[in-house]
Amino acid sequence: MALEKRWKLPAENAAKTALLQKALTIHPVLCSILVQRGIERFEEAKAFFRPQLSDLHSPWLMKDMEKAVDRIQTAVATAEKILVFGDYDVDGTTAVASMYRFLRQFHQPLDFYIPHRYREGYGVSKAGIDFAHENGFTLIISLDCGIKSADLIRYAAGLGIDFIVCDHHLPDESIPPAVAILNPKQTDCNYPFKELCGCGVGFKLMCALAERMQLPPETAYAHLDLLATAIAADIVPMNGENRILAFHGLIKANLEPNFGIKALARLSGAVKALHITSLVFMIAPRVNAAGRMDDARKAVQMFVAETEAEALHFAEQLHSDNTDRKEADKSITIEALETIRANEEWVNRKSTLVYQPHWHKGVVGIVASRLIEHFYRPTIVLTRSGDYVAGSARSVPGFNLYEAIHACREHLLGYGGHFAAAGMTLETGQVDAFREKFESVVAASIEPRLLIPEIMIDAVITLSDISPTFYSILCQMEPFGPENLRPVFLARRLSNTGYSKIVKEEHIRFSLKQGQTTLTGIGFGMSAKFHLLENNNPVDVVFTIDENEWNDTKTLQLRVIDFRASE
Repeated sequence: MALEKRWKLPAENAAKTALLQKALTIHPVLCSILVQRGIERFEEAKAFFRPQLSDLHSPWLMKDMEKAVDRIQTAVATAEKILVFGDYDVDGTTAVASMYRFLRQFHQPLDFYIPHRYREGYGVSKAGIDFAHENGFTLIISLDCGIKSADLIRYAAGLGIDFIVCDHHLPDESIPPAVAILNPKQTDCNYPFKELCGCGVGFKLMCALAERMQLPPETAYAHLDLLATAIAADIVPMNGENRILAFHGLIKANLEPNFGIKALARLSGAVKALHITSLVFMIAPRVNAAGRMDDARKAVQMFVAETEAEALHFAEQLHSDNTDRKEADKSITIEALETIRANEEWVNRKSTLVYQPHWHKGVVGIVASRLIEHFYRPTIVLTRSGDYVAGSARSVPGFNLYEAIHACREHLLGYGGHFAAAGMTLETGQVDAFREKFESVVAASIEPRLLIPEIMIDAVITLSDISPTFYSILCQMEPFGPENLRPVFLARRLSNTGYSKIVKEEHIRFSLKQGQTTLTGIGFGMSAKFHLLENNNPVDVVFTIDENEWNDTKTLQLRVIDFRASE
């Protein structure tokens, strides 16, 4: 059964929209959307539609950048062994690959290290530091991790190993005793853009090094396709510098891609130009699958490969890991849904917590997200991990998951996370007690409206507004992501032409008209609502616009998100 959804319309600012429309002479609906996104003047619109690398901030504005560059230059001058260290996810592996590729142009005593997800866990690890010590590394550059590793970095210092930390996670009150910490989220860092991903912070260090060493900027820009992949995968805001970097990274990914990206695109069946959605749904899952199912080191090996054949070798392994990941994720999701539906009391709860000792630890976070698509509420999925139970939690927008888990801490051995996602470990005997406590905390604190999915609508339009020109400008608003999501539209009182039909038992192929305009569309998983079209009463439809290509003919179509009977 399809979940009912709330529709939320934006507040209009007619005066600002009119001024912008006068300046840009494009459709007022598009101007209204731009105004909602903080673009009110011609120059702002120009910077938005035509992002320039020259508009990036100087890397020297970041706290400790001088210290970081000086330390690396010393290491290069004295032929010290440098270890590039990073997390096992997309942001971490792309950051490590970029930095490694950049440094090896002028420095050979170099290696990289990715901690094993299950043996070492997230971030800087003691095993990684011991590896560095045993192999004579005296400088570690950590990427996408390190800001919360004060004790381990102190341990490294005791072994004569310096750390440069490049991170974007929120620092604790006490920061690690590193030689340099590059993190724009430090309260005393004046860097103007605070939302770089880990790979983005590493990129800034490469830009500063290139400038200091009088290398052309292209030596850093050569890795923009990897950075765009990290930006897409890490779900950071798609505005400011991230928009500029992702925009130019996509150009590189299409014109001259990293061999790893090229191989993964080929294996995933990408035939068109790569967009942010391609990076999110084709490239990123395959990179992440390496760490989820096996060892993420091979993702870096793929990205640093010097030939297409070598990259393809590793890409095939990632592709295979992703196939295994999909199978595990699908089977566990089915099993979890059956478990919930078999218990009427669980069906009607305000939270979900399911546990099976045989579930694969690498996919429990994905499964939690899948379950929310069916039961829209805070969700925890647990499995066996060694002698303990471990799992991942996902929230619904607006509910502070971390606080809810914190309130259940008496049942947990450890936990961590943030507003929307978290992880925890506990004793096997605590699972039932944790489930009940979590349910009581959520039930007591969650607002009822948060248990109904909300669709944010950007604008109300008519079908006659949708033209090739309108769509062309819409496409120029890419790359889409948080803070610049693909625009969602509402059209009211549309009629079924009589040609709408159910396809593949669960989807709807729409054929809708409004006045003299008829458009087709597709709505996935909406067959349960088909009766609203059968009675020929008007419907209100929420959708995005995309292009359908069939037999070399391109037509605009609606990608329907939701629809309901018109009032």
